[in-house]
Amino acid sequence: MAGSLAYIEERLHELAGFGLLQDSVEKTLSRINCEPNLADALVDVVLVQENVRETLEAKVAIFTQLDAHSPPDAVIASSTSWLPASTFTAKLPGRNRCLVGHPTNPPYLVPLVELCPAPWTDLKVMERAHAIYSGAGQTPVSLSREIPGFLLNRVQAAVLNECFTLFEQGLASADDIDKVLKEGLALRWSFMGPFETIDLNAPEGVRDYAKRYGQQNQKTMEGVKAFSWSDETVALLDVERRKKLSIEDIKTRSAWRDRRLMALAAHKRNAPNT
Repeated sequence: MAGSLAYIEERLHELAGFGLLQDSVEKTLSRINCEPNLADALVDVVLVQENVRETLEAKVAIFTQLDAHSPPDAVIASSTSWLPASTFTAKLPGRNRCLVGHPTNPPYLVPLVELCPAPWTDLKVMERAHAIYSGAGQTPVSLSREIPGFLLNRVQAAVLNECFTLFEQGLASADDIDKVLKEGLALRWSFMGPFETIDLNAPEGVRDYAKRYGQQNQKTMEGVKAFSWSDETVALLDVERRKKLSIEDIKTRSAWRDRRLMALAAHKRNAPNT
């Protein structure tokens, strides 16, 4: 627990350096407690965010305890990236208050949270969860029903599918394919989504874009197959990546990524919306 608090304190100092804390590091840290006893940790909670390992058995076990020990009106959310809530909440007495609340890594820098209900999740619970996450400064998005991968991972899977396919076909290096995103699409996507992007890319909006470029987009996607994630292609990509970044340096580079995200978050916070 001491290690967790030390890690959090380090991140808080970094956030403060970018002007991303409303209160002092000390005051913020004073609001964070590490509780070794689960039942004690659940006293008077309004929302529980589960973050155990990504296995069905682990989710069933922890949700059974969370449902038994938390207040009956508390929202219980899972951070799962892939598992639908219906697979581990079906037998719970309080299953109507359970949902997926999938954050985006690292969650203290990337505000998106995907809210996905099970078939039995109460609509008012979804609304309450949305309000709690919004109030905490996150950006919740709500799905109407369960679907594998939710929203974020489905969009990411589509992008990765095309990037891996282009790389496997030898059309460009991994570095150049990365540049298509970081020096191209992602610059716009950092402050507007793909729908708003195309709405602004034609003089008369989405309908105009569809008339101009819809057929070309459709033709581009003809015959697209799911990437097989073959060992051979993954190995080739790994060789190229390791030339740019050793395994030993991944932790350092990840910390660099987080600082860049902090700078971007600070910029977005101060940038006008119009």
